[in-house]
Amino acid sequence: MPNSLEYQPVECAIVVNAAGAHSGKVADLAGIGSGPKDTLAAVPVPVEPRKRYVYVLHCPDGPGLDTPFLIDYSGVYCRREGLGGNYIAGLSPEEEEEPDTRDLEVDYNFFQDRIWPLLAHRVPAFECTKVASAWAGYYDYNTFDQNCILGLHPLVNNMYFATGFSGHGLQQSPAAGRALAELILDGGFRTLDLSALGFERIFHQEPVLERSIV
Repeated sequence: MPNSLEYQPVECAIVVNAAGAHSGKVADLAGIGSGPKDTLAAVPVPVEPRKRYVYVLHCPDGPGLDTPFLIDYSGVYCRREGLGGNYIAGLSPEEEEEPDTRDLEVDYNFFQDRIWPLLAHRVPAFECTKVASAWAGYYDYNTFDQNCILGLHPLVNNMYFATGFSGHGLQQSPAAGRALAELILDGGFRTLDLSALGFERIFHQEPVLERSIV
């Protein structure tokens, strides 16, 4: 029934779980993670929402048009946005300072206290910047190793995953989309072997780690 709130099952041959920050909940609906203890069936999808802030800065005397996308070793990132002296900046919070995910309100104190001192130290021109606007959104955050889960679930043999990108999704989506299409249509990876990013690594405790996740 169109526009109905009544629960209705949907039959399909293949499910691609690409529900972003809510992929873990979608997997829960399929019973993933509810099996006997210490078995593969007991392993949940370790993806949850994590709120992240993006700040638009106005700094007329900031770095010029040839400014690259800067990621400081502290984790602060910044890039120029357009021609009007605007820049985009952000920083992933430490584990103990993760913000509440029940809303998408922006914490401007996080910029003032955590981002601005680091950014101004790296680029002195930002001593005189001001926040023009900001927004918040959700990462589909993989709590296991902050990298994507890509491929077929080893037990639910018609559910594929493309989730847990932890902020990499826009960058990696072309490759992830092609890889998943190859898995479904050809039965295996053809262009790149991305099997290291499969679900099995979670059960075997074999994380794929990076030094910096922004």
